[in-house]
Amino acid sequence: MKKMKNVLTPLVLALTLAGCVNLAPRYERPAAPVAGAFPTVEGTVHSGNPVANEAPSSIAWQRFFVDARLQKLIQLALENNRDLRVSILNIEQARAAFQIQRAARFPAINAGLTASRASTAGDAPLTSVYQAGVSVTAFELDLFGRVRNLSDAALAQYLATEEARKTAQISLIATVANTYLTLLADKELLDLTQQTLKTREESLRLSRLRFENGVISKLDLQLAVSLVEQARTVLAQQQRLIAQDTNALTLLVGQTIPDSLPPGATLAATNLPDLPAGMPSDLLSARPDVRSAEQQLIAANADIGAARANYFPRISLTGSAGSASSELSGLFKGGSFGWSFAPQAILPLFDFGARRAGVESAVAGRDIAVARYEKAIQSAFREVSDALAGQATFSEQLRAQQAVAAAEADRFNLSDLRYRNGTASYLDLLDAQRSLFTAQQQAIEANLARLQNQVTLYRVLGGGWSEPANTTAAR
Repeated sequence: MKKMKNVLTPLVLALTLAGCVNLAPRYERPAAPVAGAFPTVEGTVHSGNPVANEAPSSIAWQRFFVDARLQKLIQLALENNRDLRVSILNIEQARAAFQIQRAARFPAINAGLTASRASTAGDAPLTSVYQAGVSVTAFELDLFGRVRNLSDAALAQYLATEEARKTAQISLIATVANTYLTLLADKELLDLTQQTLKTREESLRLSRLRFENGVISKLDLQLAVSLVEQARTVLAQQQRLIAQDTNALTLLVGQTIPDSLPPGATLAATNLPDLPAGMPSDLLSARPDVRSAEQQLIAANADIGAARANYFPRISLTGSAGSASSELSGLFKGGSFGWSFAPQAILPLFDFGARRAGVESAVAGRDIAVARYEKAIQSAFREVSDALAGQATFSEQLRAQQAVAAAEADRFNLSDLRYRNGTASYLDLLDAQRSLFTAQQQAIEANLARLQNQVTLYRVLGGGWSEPANTTAAR
């Protein structure tokens, strides 16, 4: 027992002394380089949409997107998307790197068993030596925090990678939602184009009859033909866009879209609530990309401490304890045990500025991380401000555009009536028909822009990461 105590005493002392000094600068979060409040758009009125009564970052995506088909598409994307899978694997790699670096703070204990036989000159018998024991090889006594700071830096890098994975999930959810909304809009535009084409083909049929009976000129007939062909051009474009939207969704989902998905709502029936913005300071806790940038800054701060420690002696300990015998049967008998303890200290003298350059590099790396952190906050502030401007104006733009479409519909009906009564030219009727189609298209596009802006606002305010209490996040 006394021998074991003698063996453990140097090791316990080494662990007690390790990490006594930390040369890293004290970390202080930089002040956010943005205004204290988000800008407002003057002259806007409330949209009349329901307003969420909680912060977007705490609204699970299953509650924000109520469309059953969209919910299933997002779930499949979270399970199968390859970019998100890479982000998850990056976390595993960063976790392993942290565990490797953290293990350097503790001594690695090895067990060994060796046997050797040797002969001497002449007729002397062979000699045998058997050894068994445990050893600690070159364990660094971390008096100045070099190893601890490297471990802290690895931990911060791991946490930054975890935040990057959350950012990837938020972005994926928003991209799936926006692509899905684009598909719904293109389907509505396709239906509108098909209805318009049908109306124009009927108008062309009547125009041919009138031309054959000498009621209208060939110029009027060719105008009717032109409108039909324009509608067919738009029809082909919409068919192509729908196919491309479906291909984009398939890539995001990571598999062929199943036929068994529940039916979804139309774009006209889809609505997303308005979102409260909160304060710019909320971005520091709500957005994973900002938190990731801060973890990168913390890692760079720890690297300075590791670089500074290189100015001081590096002390390593090597020790072993075990038994030796000339016979295998006597390896564990009394009197065969022993131990050794060999500390080593290396004091750097001349390195031609390498240590100074290392510290300067670490300081520059920290300053770069500060700039990136501040840029992340500024970018977040700008994204939220843009989306809030959209929330304040897109509803009014949609209302106005729908009013334009309704007015153009009345104009077309009146032009058609006047043309039938002979008080308006055929050119007036075709112009009203063309203007109505354009106004209806723009109304659908305005509705799409409004909904996609709400998805963007949800994303830039940190929404899309939290999960319901009874739901496990898809991994």
